[in-house]
Amino acid sequence: MTDPERDSSQIPPPVGRKQALVTYAMLAVMAFELATLLWTGRWPHAVLVLGLMAIIGLPVFHRRGVIALVPVEIQVCAVIFIFATLFLGEVRDFYIRIWWWDLVLHTSSGVLLGLLGFLMLYLLNESETVGFALRPVFLAFFAFCFSVALGALWEIFEFAMDQIFGMNMQKPMLNDPSGLTDTMWDLIVDTTGALFASLAGLLYLLRARKEGRKDWLQRFVERYPRVFGADKS
Repeated sequence: MTDPERDSSQIPPPVGRKQALVTYAMLAVMAFELATLLWTGRWPHAVLVLGLMAIIGLPVFHRRGVIALVPVEIQVCAVIFIFATLFLGEVRDFYIRIWWWDLVLHTSSGVLLGLLGFLMLYLLNESETVGFALRPVFLAFFAFCFSVALGALWEIFEFAMDQIFGMNMQKPMLNDPSGLTDTMWDLIVDTTGALFASLAGLLYLLRARKEGRKDWLQRFVERYPRVFGADKS
């Protein structure tokens, strides 16, 4: 018979203070914006803001399931990126007001996805259930390909939304109303960010192992032993 008390390894870790502060601040801004949109009758944007508030607040207010086990650093980055991309970009028209907004976000996404690719393959590399060991060069190559692939999938998603639902996710750029220039520059900066993340990560790993100290991936995993299955107790 199953014990009604959950095993301690299944209890989600408490919400980090950084994550909570970032989330509450953004929810406050979005709540004010939601009230303004409702007052002015901009119903589609109001629905979008309400959905974003639910997504951003979920890791803080819902403490069950896999979402609650995501490390706080990853959650904070995800919250900030969603806020900057969909709320500031789409609702507040930053993509139109600030010409470089889209390029900065795509570059930063390339870096973040590259680091995420490093982390994912590193966990497989260090797992006792996987019977292979990968060199740092391959870790960097995988991180680069992982980031570029997701960037390309996002551009396909933008194209599909524009074609199927008549949206304007592919913005006119440099006197090109078709959106092709916007797409190509997005892919270029995605690739640049991915290249930077993979090379920086590779150099850091090589230096850390040469000096006999723990690299950032090892320290990151050790900080969340239950999340990554590294808790041997």
